[in-house]
Amino acid sequence: MKGEVILKVLFAVSEARPFIASGGLGDVAGSLPQALRKRMVGCRVVLPLYDGIKQEYREQMRFITNITVPVAWRRQYCGIFELRKDGVIYYFIDNEYYFKRGSIYGHYDDAERFAFFSRAVLEIIPAVDFKPDIIHCNDWQTALVPVYYSTIYSHMPGYENIKTVFTIHNIQYQGQYGEDILENVVGLSWYDKGIIEYDGCINFMKGAIECANKITTVSPTYANEILDPWYSHGLDRVLIDKSWKLQGILNGISCDMYNPETDKDIYFNFSAENPENKKKNKTEIQKYFNLPEKADVPVFAMVSRLVAHKGFDLVKAVIEEFICTSDAQIIILGSGEWQYESFFTYLAEKYPDRVGLKLGFFADLASKIYAGSDIFLMPSKSEPCGLSQMIALRYGSIPIVRETGGLKDSITDSGLGEGNGFTFANYNAHDMLHAMRRACEGFRDSEGWAILMKRAMECDFSWGRSANEYIKMYKTIINN
Repeated sequence: MKGEVILKVLFAVSEARPFIASGGLGDVAGSLPQALRKRMVGCRVVLPLYDGIKQEYREQMRFITNITVPVAWRRQYCGIFELRKDGVIYYFIDNEYYFKRGSIYGHYDDAERFAFFSRAVLEIIPAVDFKPDIIHCNDWQTALVPVYYSTIYSHMPGYENIKTVFTIHNIQYQGQYGEDILENVVGLSWYDKGIIEYDGCINFMKGAIECANKITTVSPTYANEILDPWYSHGLDRVLIDKSWKLQGILNGISCDMYNPETDKDIYFNFSAENPENKKKNKTEIQKYFNLPEKADVPVFAMVSRLVAHKGFDLVKAVIEEFICTSDAQIIILGSGEWQYESFFTYLAEKYPDRVGLKLGFFADLASKIYAGSDIFLMPSKSEPCGLSQMIALRYGSIPIVRETGGLKDSITDSGLGEGNGFTFANYNAHDMLHAMRRACEGFRDSEGWAILMKRAMECDFSWGRSANEYIKMYKTIINN
């Protein structure tokens, strides 16, 4: 990176692509730091050294040193490894007792594991000789970093004037535990209990909301929604109290990773300027799912976890009505709750020439579905940001979304000839059905559909746009 950095950011996160990821958080951590670096922000990333990180990456790591990290009344080993990739420096926190596990989350001692990690984020600063202007924390796993900084580190030599940012990627997961962990695990005194106590339990996310200089969410609409009890999972009271430091910044996607011109996983490459091969991808995906190869029939797709908050109760309520009254095909890829897996299995068996189903998740097949489908259905009950609708746009699959969270911020209705998809506002099955039928009507107008598809593919949801917003926010809190 040439030139002088404008500020220094330490990005603390529990997962990051390409090393290890379980969802959208890993996508953000794998893309945003690179975009910041390109804009002269000295951004480095710190994450745990999980057992699941591939050997090929381990071989590229350089051991820096080892220290001990306080975890309440005890001190634990902490190895520090460094890896440079795509212009970004990554620090990996090594402790096999905490991180040599078969999975990255879901363990009985997750509170202790991520209390250790949060302390380690702060403890390694002198060891790596990188004092950040800002520590940017993400979700409950790093929510204790602002708490520890505020209560322990802020007046220590070498830690002065560091600002903290906390991003809520999904407010449903808050790090809630019994009060008995306060002293023995979190390592805070009863004097500081009020910082992280909420509704009779220890709540890591609540602590970050109290202590961080800025709270962000992954879309502007979601920032407003979580002030409402319907979306907040109980945190609306503290968020309303701290709403003066709450801001929403829409996530982006990697335009290099999701690029129909270069994607090796799809059958045929294409672009907004040369979209003809989109039709060939459609034929191939129809073949894959044993559906009739009809170019004039719209192919609807859903690539998602099969869970209620993704809107599958709406789909379940009206999909047979849609199948029986519309000339369309439907493809579903995903896994999740038994009720939805069994329902779509029944549907695929009953309507084999209309419904294609693949249970599980396969990244290469997902790309083929984005490239081969005409319409992408995403009727979420709540969606902090959502990446699938942005990916669908890149591949010319027109989204149908409910106006919530990042879906509302990224998709506008094309009813007046200006939008990039089809939307509905109420969480109502027949409102969704109406949007699906409008999309079918639009598809039948081949000339208009081609214009809509080109407009959709040319939408800019790159990380560059999002990175510029983060930089503005960083500068604001530093100047204040």
